[in-house]
Amino acid sequence: MIDPLAQVIRLLQPQARFSKVVHGAGAWRVARTNAGLPFYGVVLEGTCQLATDGHAAIVLEAGDFFLVPASYNFVTSSLSAQAAEVDTAPTLLANGEFRVGELAGPADVRMLVGHCAFQCPDAALLVSLLPSLVHARGERRLAMLVELVVDESRARRPARDVILAHLLEVMFIEALRSTAGMAAAPGLLRGLADERLAVALRCMHENMATPWTVAQLAKEAALSRSAFFERFSRAVGMAPMAYLLAWRMAVAKDLLLRGHDGVAAVARSVGYGSASAFSVAFTRHTGTPPARYAAGQPAERSVKSAIGKM
Repeated sequence: MIDPLAQVIRLLQPQARFSKVVHGAGAWRVARTNAGLPFYGVVLEGTCQLATDGHAAIVLEAGDFFLVPASYNFVTSSLSAQAAEVDTAPTLLANGEFRVGELAGPADVRMLVGHCAFQCPDAALLVSLLPSLVHARGERRLAMLVELVVDESRARRPARDVILAHLLEVMFIEALRSTAGMAAAPGLLRGLADERLAVALRCMHENMATPWTVAQLAKEAALSRSAFFERFSRAVGMAPMAYLLAWRMAVAKDLLLRGHDGVAAVARSVGYGSASAFSVAFTRHTGTPPARYAAGQPAERSVKSAIGKM
């Protein structure tokens, strides 16, 4: 059985790029504007607050993990009433960690924060299928991974950066899995948590070449057409056909970059009856004809060839 979430993650190719331990004390506020950069954090001790675009501020506690797959504007701050008036620049400490707020005295919070990167050239499209904010709390498996990450980040063992990168990648995947449920933000995870919608989503992923219609997908989900459309749109955050188009284009880009098939074969693989129809849809969606897209990015092929068969 095809696992839609595994397919999306496989195409995204998440990799940890940077992480640091930050201590906070007193009143402090750190604002970031990292256009489209995935940002994550783990609260190791204490509490703080996180506010991101489109979401109410949440209080983070020890053991919490958060991930913003495509952050634009977000703010971490202390719970102090004065935090909103303070804009703090982190201070580098002698041990390589950072401090925000008051430099003296015990810290109120200790976090491991950082950003990662998606190697997929179509990351923005795939990220749109994920929740805009992932917040995991009380997850035993994540807690175990956090302990390993903290231990590795403090050590100076050989291949430290390689191990840390892989651990953080696993944390990314585990965090996505742990938030699957009806309470999750709209996106693929919430859709998969709905038994009826999960059937339709797997149909799209398993049989992408099928010329699906809303009526056919609704039948697979054992729902009326209108009920399916409304339920899918509310849970996933986009209409069924918009989701199917997004997934087809993401897979088409991957196939074109790997260069194993010509445009006609790629068109058939992603559900288009002719190369011309596919070319029109692809060009409208990406701004570049498929043949030119494949020929213009040879440097990516060696990377994409490492991806397994869908």
